[in-house]
Amino acid sequence: MQERHIRDKQAIQQLYNTTLAELAQQIHQNLAAVIPLFNDFGLERIIDTWTKDPAAGSAVEVSIENGNVQQVGLRLRLEGFQRAGAEAFDVTKDLLFKLERNFYIVGPDKNINWLEKDYLQRWDKSEYEQIAGKWSEELIDEITQRLDNLTQ
Repeated sequence: MQERHIRDKQAIQQLYNTTLAELAQQIHQNLAAVIPLFNDFGLERIIDTWTKDPAAGSAVEVSIENGNVQQVGLRLRLEGFQRAGAEAFDVTKDLLFKLERNFYIVGPDKNINWLEKDYLQRWDKSEYEQIAGKWSEELIDEITQRLDNLTQ
């Protein structure tokens, strides 16, 4: 059996700089019709520098540089929904990469697993489309539900 690559600086940088950037681009394309409905839009990469690695000493700072970050991801902010007759509202949604020792899990939160990959395993186009599509679909469903609640 082939040994899996362990989470390190290089693996985290690859996810943060390349994979998240590509996913953000795909999500942005998927939401092109939704974004103009809001006053403000933000889609940014996030890093959890608060959660300590249980296997690391407490003196080690959590950072990409140290290769001990537990989560990275994307955070979308849509602020000030604008439509005549509807009350304005904001939407925030995350896409998280939970970084385990030998693999990572992608999902909308820490508890839902949409995809599991080894660190050095490349993403193919269909995986970007699948994850971005599923995430965008959930976001649109959430916005639709908010609108339904406003009109009831």
